[in-house]
Amino acid sequence: MSDKQERYKSALAGKKIPVLTLDNKWHKLFTQAESTKEIANLTEQLNSLLKKQGKINNDIKDRRKLKKKLMDEIVALMEVQDSKAVTKKKEENRRLIEKCNDELEDLEEEEPEVSAKIGELNDKLMLATMDSCYDRMKDNTAEFEELKEWVNQMRVELKKKLLRMQELDQANQELYSYMHDIFGADVIEIFDMKYRPQGYKKRSE
Repeated sequence: MSDKQERYKSALAGKKIPVLTLDNKWHKLFTQAESTKEIANLTEQLNSLLKKQGKINNDIKDRRKLKKKLMDEIVALMEVQDSKAVTKKKEENRRLIEKCNDELEDLEEEEPEVSAKIGELNDKLMLATMDSCYDRMKDNTAEFEELKEWVNQMRVELKKKLLRMQELDQANQELYSYMHDIFGADVIEIFDMKYRPQGYKKRSE
C-alpha cells in the first residue's frame, strides 16, 4: 500500500463506503482516471465475492423456506392417524430439518466472513481508486500550469505584436501624409499605383 493510501485510510477510517463495483458513478470515474492493474485485480476479486455472497443469501432463503415446508408437513401429519408411512414421513422430515439446520448454521457463519472480506476489498479498491484519481489530477494540474504559462507568454507576445502593428501603421500614415503634403495629391496618386505596399490602405479608405 502506498504512502498516499495509508494517509487516505487513516483519514477515512469509520466512513461508510458503498460497494464501488455496484456504483455506476465509480465506473464513470475511469473515463477520466486510469484503471490500473491493481484496480482491475481488486475489482475482479470483489465481484467474485459479491457473487458468492449472493449465492449464500439465496441458499439461506432456500433452506429456511424448505425447513418451514418440512415443519408444516409434520404439523399436518399430527392430524393424521399414525401409520408406518406417516411415521416414516415424519422421521424423514425431521432428518431433512436437521440437515437444513446444519446447512443454515454453516451458511450463517460464512455470510459475515464473506461480508467482512467484501468490506476489506472495497476499502482497498477505494484507496487504489483515490490513488489513481489524485495521480491523474496531479498530472492534469502540472499540464494546466504549463499551458497557463504558455498562454501568459503568448499574451505578452501578442501584446508586443499588436503594439508593433500599431507602430508600423502609424509610421506608414505619417510617411504618406508627409509625401502628400510635399508632393501634392496629383503626384502621390500617380505614384500610388506603383509604390503603394500590397495591402496598404489610406485611412480614408
